[in-house]
Amino acid sequence: MSKKQSHYLQLDLIIILLAFIAISLLAIYNAQQLGQYELEGNFALKQIIYYIIGILLLITIQFVDLEQLYKSSLYLYIFGVLLLVILHFSPSSIARPVNGSKSWFNEIPFITIQPSEITKIVFIMFLAALIVKHKEKFVNNTLNSDLWLILKIIFATLLPIAFILKQPDLGTSVVFLFIAGMLIILSGIDWKILFVMIVGGIAALVMAVLLIVNFPDLSQAVLGIKPYQIDRVMTWFDPTQQVEDDRYQIDRSLLTIGSGQLTGKGMNNPEVALPEAHTDFIFSIIGESFGFIGASIVIFVFFLLIYKLVTLGMKSFQFSPYGSYVCFGFMALILIHTFQNIGMTIGIMPITGIPLLFISYGGSTIISTMIGYGIVYRVAVEQSRQQDFLFN
Repeated sequence: MSKKQSHYLQLDLIIILLAFIAISLLAIYNAQQLGQYELEGNFALKQIIYYIIGILLLITIQFVDLEQLYKSSLYLYIFGVLLLVILHFSPSSIARPVNGSKSWFNEIPFITIQPSEITKIVFIMFLAALIVKHKEKFVNNTLNSDLWLILKIIFATLLPIAFILKQPDLGTSVVFLFIAGMLIILSGIDWKILFVMIVGGIAALVMAVLLIVNFPDLSQAVLGIKPYQIDRVMTWFDPTQQVEDDRYQIDRSLLTIGSGQLTGKGMNNPEVALPEAHTDFIFSIIGESFGFIGASIVIFVFFLLIYKLVTLGMKSFQFSPYGSYVCFGFMALILIHTFQNIGMTIGIMPITGIPLLFISYGGSTIISTMIGYGIVYRVAVEQSRQQDFLFN
């Protein structure tokens, strides 16, 4: 009689994670060969350390039941918002602005923390718990109950966004809105409300872009955005009309990706200088180093993860609605980061500071993403146990 495989051995999630780690380390190693990083230290080695910490946290999470995560989600959400509040009021002696953005605790010895990255994960956990509790209270959906759920989600979303916009970090704010929107859609509210929300959201987005393009000065007052953010939107909307300085990043990114052609230049051969090559523009380095084929493989790995999250969320709904919504929320996080980051490197999206999750260099990003991955892994373990119980 063959030995039964452990429920903790989720091979598909393990293989996907190992693929991301390998891609990240190879890309970061190649990025740091650029002359601009000679005095910056070994990014690849630091990324290994971040991943080791993340894996240890992932393993630790496997000892925590989903029910415990569900019960603690409110307190974790409050903790995440408090981090943003503390960051906002912190002096530059512990939170020094970088490129005009006060987004990090970066003057603390031995560690740099970006609170918004941590808040993303606890935000997903809290929204999942909020939806489940609402559905337990209102078993039969009504127009009033659906509107009440939307209002609660909007309030829970606007609270962290209010402080993130103050940093300012418009890109991360969009991530929060996307996650909230995706979970509203998947929460089962009436399709008429969904239709109005989707049409209204698209109309608001189009009007905001048109306002920025046609009346940039007015858009600063109305939308509260900064001049450099307006320049990024203008460059994305019509790059041919912008001065060379405004187009610099996107031009360098396109040149970097295009130079890789079909198969890439291989390791140790980066030639095009690119700002933030190891973080925001890591996909450009992948395109240069491994070409169209390598870039396509990376996109396919992301597709596999998103597909796994969707199927896991659907399968786990019967035994754990909370775990299901966490999977959908994490899927939304991966989807918006991947689309926005890759999109900006090839010129179809405005440039933002949104990293490519699992691959871009960064301690807060890697560790928080691994915490989210650990929770999803725990859902997969629980789903495997339930499936084994039903069929035995």
